[in-house]
This record gives sequence, structure tokens and C-alpha cells, in this order.
Amino acid sequence: MRHIAIVGSGPAGYYTAEAALKLWGDEVRVDIFDTLPVPFGLIRTGVAPDHQSIKGVSRRYEATALTENVRFVGNVTIGRDVTIAELQDLYDAVVLATGAPNDRKLGLPGEDLPNVFGSASFVGWYNGHPNFADLDPALSHDTAVVIGNGNVALDVTRILAKSPAEFEGSDIVAHALTALDASAVRRIVILGRRGPHQIAMTPKELGELGHLSRACPRADAADFPDEAEDAALDPGQRKSVGHLRAYAAAGPCADRDVVIEFDFFASPRAIIGSERVEEVEVERTRLENGPNGIRAVGTGETYRIPAGLVVACIGYQTSKMPDVPYDERGGHFANEDGRIAPGLYCVGWARRGPTGTIGTNRPDGFAIIEKVAEDIGEGSGKRGRPGFDALAEERGVQVVKFTDWQKIDEAEISNARKGAPREKFVAVERMIDVVSKG
Repeated sequence: MRHIAIVGSGPAGYYTAEAALKLWGDEVRVDIFDTLPVPFGLIRTGVAPDHQSIKGVSRRYEATALTENVRFVGNVTIGRDVTIAELQDLYDAVVLATGAPNDRKLGLPGEDLPNVFGSASFVGWYNGHPNFADLDPALSHDTAVVIGNGNVALDVTRILAKSPAEFEGSDIVAHALTALDASAVRRIVILGRRGPHQIAMTPKELGELGHLSRACPRADAADFPDEAEDAALDPGQRKSVGHLRAYAAAGPCADRDVVIEFDFFASPRAIIGSERVEEVEVERTRLENGPNGIRAVGTGETYRIPAGLVVACIGYQTSKMPDVPYDERGGHFANEDGRIAPGLYCVGWARRGPTGTIGTNRPDGFAIIEKVAEDIGEGSGKRGRPGFDALAEERGVQVVKFTDWQKIDEAEISNARKGAPREKFVAVERMIDVVSKG
């Protein structure tokens, strides 16, 4: 019997478990560990609450989780309850699928001022992640600045711009919905260092901004190259730029309460304020061809945007673990095609950094299991699951199983407000209470 431990219950973790089942069938036992008592990682706490169709992929993971050979081991923190070395002693292979849950720092003066957030914390706040439920952002100023030109920046912008009625059918948590209902934000400025042709925004997410009931997106036609140059873009990028051109060509926003401004060729230089953020200093940029492609360089021209909220959506990095080598530059575990050390592997964002879509993690999971198979053969006779259970009992660790998660799931669905699929528990203690009572 082969015994595999996967640390992280998000897409990469479950795709890796699926791959192990397809390769070995009944000759493998997989334990999927997570710090939280609930599974599915960024599907639960990273995907926008109004994108319920994307969250539906969790049903695929559930099918894997309900097999006898795969077990969810929630409420277990690696480093506190069990170490990586102990897992390696118990399992033939340990695969780190922890994702990239931490924000990259801006590296700017003033970024530690109150009401300046990274997207991981801000998204975690409105998605009900227990680590960020108490964030309590102040939405009392009329202007918010969102830094970044990717889909996460669009998610944050859309959530700030929506009317309360537009959240029907979403699983946005109650505390965020209440705060957004009382929000004074009426202007959202999206800063991008480069131009429209260099965005990382996809057509669907960009197009959604044009259908908001109380907000209108706008761009400056002067920021665009000649329209003939759009032909060189790939089809998706061309469609995205088409949305932006439409926003630039639209008339004034007289009948809308909220204006969304795309500010291209704009690089933040400092965040200014005393007790909290009050302004963002921005430098105009221009594009230059460099050895690594097109880059933005400063022109020396600066201006300031008055703002009471700043959300930086500039990327993520993997959490470090004791005794696991780390690639500081890449922001993920140091590895060679997923191999970290004998018996220790990484997959998904923990391997390659935060690139690709949710589905990109499936081939990644299958590829890492092929490497595990090469390395462990028929297994080494390690104790695996029974060994961990004995260790957990000895240390008094309250393990949450998938059947326990189903009780939490049922309670969240029962607690849902009208028109919502669920009301998430935002405190681990409440989740454990449901499990204990059940």
C-alpha cells in the first residue's frame, strides 16, 4: 500500500488526489490536510462570491473526497500539530499544495497605513476567511484606489461597485454585505503601470463591469494605440481591449452613482496619510522594449489621487514552512519540476507561483503523481493514516473529517439569507461547535 499526504485542500490538492486514485486505485491511501476545518481552499475563500458557477467545480473534488481511499484531515496545522518531518516518517510521499495565500508587498512608503490592504486580505474579508473576518475596512471616503491590472483587481472593483440587490445569489458574507450597503465609495480608480495592450484581464470579467446597475466604467481614449494594432493580440486579449475601447467611447456617467476609472501608464510611488491613507502619489509611465519584453519606465511626472481606501492586487506568494527550502524571488517553494527533497514535493501555485487558472492545476497534479510513482515504486511499508491517527490522539488534535465538513455545509446552507446559497461561518470556533454538536 502506498501512503500519500497532501497538505492543502484546494484545487491543486484535490487534483493530485484524483491523479493518485486514477494511477493506483485501491493500492493507495491519500490524506489531505488543511489548517481550516473546511475544504476547497480558494474555491471557498478566493473565487468571487458572485461567481457561483466557478465554485461549482468543488463538486468534482467532493466526488474524490467521498472515495474510501481519500480522507480530508481538517483543523490540522502543519508545524503546530505535526511537522513536515513527521509526515515524511509516516507517508511515502508528502505533497505541498498550499497555494499562495499571502499578498506580495508593494514596497512603497506608506503601505502599512490603516485602510491599505492586499487583495488576499480584502478578498478574504468579503469571502468570510476566518483569518480576515475582522478586517473591518473603512468605506467612508468617496474614492478607492485598486492597484493592478488582473482579474483580482476587477473582482475587488466589482464588489465595491455593486448595488446590494446585485449580490442576490452570491455567498458574500453578511458582515461584508452590511458594510458595502453603507459604503460611501463613488469613485474607483484602477491603476496599471502599463497600457491597455498589456493587461492580464479576461473578457468575461471586463465585460461584467459594463452591466452593473449603478456603476459605469470609463477609460481614456488617448491611452490606446491605433486600433489596427489590436490585430496582433490573441483573440481573448483583443476582446478584452475591445471592452476597454467601448468604455472609452461611452458618454458621461450622469445616470450612475459610481464611476470606475481605468488609469493606465500609472505607477504608484507612495501612499500618503497620517492616521490612515489619504492620497496615493502616482508617476506617469511610458513603455520601453527591454531584454525581457515591454516594460514601464517612469517619466518623472507625478500627481496625487485623494483616496480613503487602497487595495493592492499585485500578486501572491506561498507561505514558508520550517525546514522547507523557499524561492524568495519566485515566492514559492524551491523545487525542480515539483521535487523539493526525497519524499517531499510541491504542486500548483506552491510549485510555480500564482499563474494559470483553476483548471491549470489538474495537469500539474497528474504530472507530480507521475514523479511520485517514479520515486516510491510500490511503497515502503510506512504506517500512513493509522500512524497519523495515533499521533493526533496522543497530542489531542481534534481532526475534522469530510463527514464533519458536510455538517458544517448543511448548517451554512440552513443559515442562508433569502436568495443566497449559504451563510458561511467566519470563525473556526463556530465550525468546530457545529461538528461537536452534530
